[in-house]
Amino acid sequence: MRKQLLFPFVLFVASFSLLSFVIPKNVQKKVTKEITKTFEVETFNLEEIKISKNVNDLLVRKIEEDKLFKIHVKNELIGYAYVDKAPSKTDEFDYLILLDKNLIIVKTKILIYREDYGGEIGSKRWLKQFNGKTSTDVLQYEKDIMAISGATISASSMTIAVNTFLQNLAVLHQNKVL
Repeated sequence: MRKQLLFPFVLFVASFSLLSFVIPKNVQKKVTKEITKTFEVETFNLEEIKISKNVNDLLVRKIEEDKLFKIHVKNELIGYAYVDKAPSKTDEFDYLILLDKNLIIVKTKILIYREDYGGEIGSKRWLKQFNGKTSTDVLQYEKDIMAISGATISASSMTIAVNTFLQNLAVLHQNKVL
């Protein structure tokens, strides 16, 4: 009888721990490093921003839990962090968008790139093109954002991801989520 009860309990605990899983550790370390460098802070707190279903339904692409965060230092808001994935040719890559407290992009970073080709989208020089962009900007690949030979799919995908996020940013701001 005890074995029959033990298995469902173990299954429940394992399921619950997976559901409460936040940012993967390898990604979290990189996010922490980028926030520390970008905002020049030693310690900070990340506070997840909860988005209601009603507001999420208005977004161009829904923002899942554990993707959008406020960055606080001693209870003072210094910016925002958005962590997500975008498709590449055969896989996907993790990226980070950091915003200042005025909702202006201060940094984009490719956190994990899983392809053999196209990793050039991770270069600081190429990613700098997104700095200074706001929810009023609409970016076009090969017009506003330089193309990268050998990384067409990933570079285009990153441009689409940033554009989508900027459109969502406008909706979140209008609905007083940010």
